[in-house]
Amino acid sequence: QSLAMHLLKLVLNCLNFDFIGNSADESADDLCTVQIPTNWRTIFLEPETLDLFFDLYHSLPPMLSQLALSCLVQFASTRRSLFNNPERAKYLGNLMKGVKQILENPQGLSDPGNYHEFCRFLARLKTNYQLGELAMVKDYPEVIRLIANFTVTSLQHWEFAPNSVHYLLTLWQRMVASVPFVKTAEPHLLDTYAPEITKAYITSRLECVPVVIRDGLEDPLDDTATVFQQLEQLCTVSRCEYEKTCTLLVQLFDQNAQNYQKLLHSSSRNPLEITVQEGRLAWLVYFVGTFVGGRLTYTSTDEHDAMDGELSCRVFQLISLMDAQLPQSSNEKVELAILWFLDQFRKTYVGDQLQHTSKVYARMSEVLGITDDNHVLETFMTKIVTNLKYRGRCEPVISRTLQFLNDLSVGYPFYCIWHYLHIISLLKKLVKIEAVKFMLQNHTSKYFPFLGISDNYSLSDLRCRTMFYTALTRLLMVDLGEDEDEFENFMLPLTVSFESVTQMFNSSFEQEEAKRMLIGLARDLRGIAFALNTKTSYTMLFDWIYPAYISVLQRAIELWYQEPACTTPILKLMAEFMQNRSQRLNFDVSSPNGILLFREASKMICTYGNQILSLGTLSKDQVYPLKLKGISICYSALKSALCGNYVSFGVFKLYGDNHFDNVLQAFVKMLLSVSHSDLLQYRKLSQSYYPLLECLTQDHMSFITSLEPHVLIYILTSISEGLTAIDTIVSSSCCASLDYIVTYLFKHIAKEGKKTVRRRETSQDGQRLFNFMQQNPEVLQQMMSILMNTIIFEDCRNQWSVSRPLLGLILLNEKYFSELRATLINSQPDSKREVLDQCFRNLMEGVEQNLLVKNRDR
Repeated sequence: QSLAMHLLKLVLNCLNFDFIGNSADESADDLCTVQIPTNWRTIFLEPETLDLFFDLYHSLPPMLSQLALSCLVQFASTRRSLFNNPERAKYLGNLMKGVKQILENPQGLSDPGNYHEFCRFLARLKTNYQLGELAMVKDYPEVIRLIANFTVTSLQHWEFAPNSVHYLLTLWQRMVASVPFVKTAEPHLLDTYAPEITKAYITSRLECVPVVIRDGLEDPLDDTATVFQQLEQLCTVSRCEYEKTCTLLVQLFDQNAQNYQKLLHSSSRNPLEITVQEGRLAWLVYFVGTFVGGRLTYTSTDEHDAMDGELSCRVFQLISLMDAQLPQSSNEKVELAILWFLDQFRKTYVGDQLQHTSKVYARMSEVLGITDDNHVLETFMTKIVTNLKYRGRCEPVISRTLQFLNDLSVGYPFYCIWHYLHIISLLKKLVKIEAVKFMLQNHTSKYFPFLGISDNYSLSDLRCRTMFYTALTRLLMVDLGEDEDEFENFMLPLTVSFESVTQMFNSSFEQEEAKRMLIGLARDLRGIAFALNTKTSYTMLFDWIYPAYISVLQRAIELWYQEPACTTPILKLMAEFMQNRSQRLNFDVSSPNGILLFREASKMICTYGNQILSLGTLSKDQVYPLKLKGISICYSALKSALCGNYVSFGVFKLYGDNHFDNVLQAFVKMLLSVSHSDLLQYRKLSQSYYPLLECLTQDHMSFITSLEPHVLIYILTSISEGLTAIDTIVSSSCCASLDYIVTYLFKHIAKEGKKTVRRRETSQDGQRLFNFMQQNPEVLQQMMSILMNTIIFEDCRNQWSVSRPLLGLILLNEKYFSELRATLINSQPDSKREVLDQCFRNLMEGVEQNLLVKNRDR
């Protein structure tokens, strides 16, 4: 057995080998073609080869038979071009014969390992062979019947190997998707078996509900990623004989909804039975949403749209039934399912030209009086307001409701002017709805409890407020124009809250309450600022917050600097304020707002930076939440200010204003408190530090050259380590920073070398950097070595970025470059030395000395 195991593993490793080097991720299971070498062809053409592995499966114990099946998975994935047409048909016939034998003697499949590999094997059959080819195989009718029975049985035993179901559904999904393209006369029989698969999936999921609740098992509905993936696959399968699917769903929905109503109205309300019924209804709503959403993928008929109308009516009626029980009772799973359905309906039937011809509204207008998408939008918004009013304690429902509101306010990703106009018309329809007007005028905790600050809500629950205010502000913007009074009215609840906090700060106050209020306000304001993308609207917000309320935020950073739950939202708000999106910060020429905003940001970053460094050394698990996260947000805000093009930084020095110098010094102090390993280990920190450094080296080299030698060494070392980072944002920023430094140095040397009639003063900044590099030549040499090794020996994903600093490094270190070149050539085997030497000659061909800018592209 040991020998058999090693032989099977050897075969499997041979078949798994990446023969053409195109597999980036070997763990992924979607690399479904094995590029078998042509000189193995004879072995694959011998029918005994496949027979051997099927025989091994039948005769070996489970641990080894699983390996035999793994080999067969790879055999089924052999590239098509290895065979000609008759050979391929014969090979497929042998595979199908093996499937039939396994399914006729299914004892081995009771082992989970065997079962899983067999499911993978079935999925690979359809991946590599067309439905027409499968249907031509002699035993196809019998094999497809056996596979259908096997799938139905597998779905009914939902608790056994749930991860394998994915492969069975993949097989059926791909088979049904191929039906329109089949050109053979042989019947594919999918119209017989696909409805059985759909029915088995639906009924098995409904039957699992009482078992899960009664035995306290893990609910499949809690794993939404898997559920959505399987529903997407089922959606395709259900479109085969869609009438049968819809009839079944209508029947099950009516039956379960009636049972639910009886239970609600019965005198002895049994909570357990009600929960079971609600669990079943949640599954049914998910099914309806999936099938309605599937319309976008398939050519649909009027009859199909009418059926979607039948199904949708039932969910809209269920919404009324569930909301009638508020605020006494509410079921989270049903609510999440309803929101999923509403989103699918929105994508499919709202706002497109579709609605004018679609039969979906015909049935809905008869039953519910919903005649077009205007009525549907009203239903959507009423549902959103109801959820926000009454389900404030249920974080998953609130956050999913807000996501839905956000999707509605964004419209759709638009690709052309027609799409853009369509979104504008959709938003104009939305703002006329009473529920939207109500939200715009009453966004307070009195009407929407989740906006409250009581201890019933954890601080993390306050996060959803940002999304709420982003969506609300987008709706406000539709008709806002330059109406400052309307903006002031909209901001009134926030004005009241800020005035309360201001009074608290001016007296001895309850810290916890003030803190919670400020966290909520910072999150609200960030949502508002994110949605204000025009100069006019952004200026209204700036005039509202500056100077009174921004000083409150400064005070909060001073007081609670060591509480990230408080500092993070405030710093993120400041970072959002600094973003010059859509040129919204390009204030009028007579306005000092750009400079005033930068001064406030500078104060906040300096305050936070100085205070956070007073915490001393922190433990490994505390260093990111208490310190590095805040530093990364400060760097992000500073980068937005430096690149935003709305502040003339030369003005500060000219008028003796030290805000710019202070913030740069704070940047250095914070940086030196972070280790190089942490800079690269924490992704958010590296993605804010390195782009900031790129801005500084591009526009503020005088600051870089004025740094103490040990700081300069720290920064250059961080660039050197970042050059080999996996994250291309980091490595590209490092290359750009290095290029700016090298170019600056090169230009300084070139200038000093020129003797002109006009006497020039030696640039002190450039001379400082030149002296530093002369004293530390190894810094640039090491970076050149890293870049050369990356280009020659590694899979370089950002070659253009890597090429930019290369010429400057070579021209500044010609002697070292010659040594490096010789070392690299000598490290190669004799056969490759001449090739690499020629590559180096080509690299420098036609490059004139001392002409950096002209020759860099060459």
